[in-house]
Amino acid sequence: MYENTFPSKRFEITFDFLKKYVNKNEQILDLGVSNPFSKILIEKGYAVQNTDGEDLDDDVSSVKDFGGDVVTAFEIFEHLVNPYGVLKAIPCNKLLVSVPLKLWFSSAYRNPQDIRDQHYHEFEDWQLDYVLNKAGWKIVDRVKFTNPTKKIGLRPILRHFTDRYYLVYCERS
Repeated sequence: MYENTFPSKRFEITFDFLKKYVNKNEQILDLGVSNPFSKILIEKGYAVQNTDGEDLDDDVSSVKDFGGDVVTAFEIFEHLVNPYGVLKAIPCNKLLVSVPLKLWFSSAYRNPQDIRDQHYHEFEDWQLDYVLNKAGWKIVDRVKFTNPTKKIGLRPILRHFTDRYYLVYCERS
């Protein structure tokens, strides 16, 4: 369905989940800069705008000023120190979020060469549920899924049956 360089399983699951809850006539704010998945949504006929790469821990003005229908946050909240602030600032009533789940056999992703390309959080499902609920969101649907790799070793084997991603659809409660 997607180019070989894209994480096709993750994108297919995310797209199938999104189209259950988001119509093509709804305006989407996708948190984070333009990315392969937001480009796929645009190619599929969705109206998507992205934030500009501002630090959403410090500046939520682009979120507060959004006048559309849906906010998406696909693999963004793990990079923030405080996703709660962004969740509270969202002005619309529909939200889709995906995060990497904390894996007992692997430490959180870290990139010493790029401070913005690191995971401050890797969530357990209940932790994301808690912060969403506290920020006024009701989870309507959720799915977890694996992220197998073609590498050899114990961790790649574990990735075949250990859920890596958690995807939720929420509405303002």
